[in-house]
Amino acid sequence: MKKILIAGEPDKTKNYENALKGLGTVPITSLHVPSPSDYDGLVLPGGGDIDPRLFGQLPRGTRAFDPELDRLQLAILKAFVLNRKPVLGICKGMQLINIFFGGDMVQHLPAAGNHEYREGDQLHDTIACEGSILKRLYGGHFRVNSAHHQGVDIPGRRIIYTQHAGDGVVEALEHEYLPIIGVQWHPERLCFSLRRADAVDGSILLECFIKGL
Repeated sequence: MKKILIAGEPDKTKNYENALKGLGTVPITSLHVPSPSDYDGLVLPGGGDIDPRLFGQLPRGTRAFDPELDRLQLAILKAFVLNRKPVLGICKGMQLINIFFGGDMVQHLPAAGNHEYREGDQLHDTIACEGSILKRLYGGHFRVNSAHHQGVDIPGRRIIYTQHAGDGVVEALEHEYLPIIGVQWHPERLCFSLRRADAVDGSILLECFIKGL
């Protein structure tokens, strides 16, 4: 049975744990930098905003962030990247992947009103790029959930943006050759008991990650 590390705060990762358990894995939530050989993959979960100093900016629209948490998650990501282990970044986790590889961020999206959490996730349509993992899983056009006001801007080294919303906001990325994918949406809130008829089934992406990107 595969073991998946969730690099998050234990009191905030229940949806991730439930989704991964539902797919037959053993999820372990921890912020200790691990030996990646002890795990089969890493999930970088969603959360608050990111310290803008990590991408060379002064605060311009960033809200609450935790500098220590950001740096711990980046250190854990580095350990998995160096060992070429599969990584799935979700929402903030996708943004951290881009920053790790040298990309940057928009601290407050011009179209934030279409994406940020409003008493629940928003929904919107997206387009997946040809040749992408998401196009293979879901087709070219599909609807996802949304709960963020920040977004990625310039892509990091070897990072390819593979899904966009209609307003141009980046919704997914992949690394050119490492088993790394990030999504700006929340598949863990679109599966099993949280499955909804008006968006894609998030378990399809999670199962792809578990089986190997």
